[in-house]
Amino acid sequence: MEDMNSYSWLLFALGTVLTWGLYGIFLHMGQVGMGDPVNGRYKAFLFVGVAYFLTAVLAPLLILIARGSDWSFPGKGLWLSLLAGILGAIGAFCVLLSLGALFAQGNKSAPAIVMSIIFAGAPIVNAIVSMVMHPPAGGFAGIRWQFVLGILMAALGGYLVVKFKPDPAPGGGAEKVASATLPKTSE
Repeated sequence: MEDMNSYSWLLFALGTVLTWGLYGIFLHMGQVGMGDPVNGRYKAFLFVGVAYFLTAVLAPLLILIARGSDWSFPGKGLWLSLLAGILGAIGAFCVLLSLGALFAQGNKSAPAIVMSIIFAGAPIVNAIVSMVMHPPAGGFAGIRWQFVLGILMAALGGYLVVKFKPDPAPGGGAEKVASATLPKTSE
């Protein structure tokens, strides 16, 4: 029987699938829950930033302190990590803008559409950029047909999910969920 640690990467990957799968839904509900059709997306993004600060600044800081880490940050690692964070934040902002634009057009399925495109497209971008950075053995002529088929299936899958998604029930949607799950505040 294999050591369970050999599967820890899979558990973490599935944790990301779960949290990022819920991300678009809750982000859209937060945007709608702001009750501000003009600035709701920016208000929601502000709290995404607060959440990033809590989970991506304070939590690792406490872990580094608890582990007695040295405080050297080599330039290459620092700048590439900063760039990764900027790309992630820009991506989160683009998600909000996309959700808001689609919702403004009256499409109540904005999270399902936007996140399906993102989750089908991001692996394709990742695979292509990774291949350019680390070319396959034998050059690009050595790319197997199964890889190309996988790329095409990811693109087709994203398209099919968006094209044939079930329509939401009348009177449902993010507004109903947001108002049912959020605490009432006095204004």
